[in-house]
Order: sequence, then structure tokens, then C-alpha cells
Amino acid sequence: MPIRIQRRRTKGWRKPEGAVIVTRPSRFGNPFTFAMAYELGYADRGDTEQARRAVQGAFRSWLSGNRLMWQSEEGDAARRRVLDGLPELRGKNLACYCPLPVPGEPDLCHAVVLLDLANRTP
Repeated sequence: MPIRIQRRRTKGWRKPEGAVIVTRPSRFGNPFTFAMAYELGYADRGDTEQARRAVQGAFRSWLSGNRLMWQSEEGDAARRRVLDGLPELRGKNLACYCPLPVPGEPDLCHAVVLLDLANRTP
């Protein structure tokens, strides 16, 4: 089963062969931000775990077709680009800057959502 890898900015770090970068500037980046979560009251300012839960939830909901967080044709087109690209992620490890969870804790990165959707049985 593919996994999520923590992408690093340290000198010498290289993306493992076959992994796909899914950070924000990529086609698969999460458009929802901590700032949005704080501004809209989905997370208390400074509570990064709460903000991670909020933006991961917003991403999952948005990909399932919910327009509440991004009500525009631009948002619909961005969603379509992500969903149309899911076959490219099937069977691949995904790399994002989000920290890896402590063992036993949930992984609150949007890459987990992508892994789930891309690797579901068709």
C-alpha cells in the first residue's frame, strides 16, 4: 500500500523514486489554508492540530462535490483537475510538507485523502 512521505527542505533531501509531490503549488495541492481555518472560525488561532483537521476535512468535502468552501466555476474546474489526475497517483507514494503523525495518531495531511481516493478499488 502506498504511503505518505514528509517532503523536506533540507540540503540533500531528494524525492524517492516513483513518489509524487502533492504540495500546494502542484496540481494536487490543498487549496484550503490554516489562515482560512482561523479566519472562518474552524480553528482557534495558533491551534495547528485543529487547523489541520479543518483543512483536511474541507479538502475531502470539496473533492466529494461540496461547494460550501469554494463556490465558483474556478473551484469546480480545480476540483475536476484533481479528480481527473487521481489515476496518476494510484500505487504511488505521496510527498507533502505536513509533519508525519506520532504513532497511533491520525495523519491530518491532505495527501492521506488523495491516497485514499486514488487507491480505492475501482
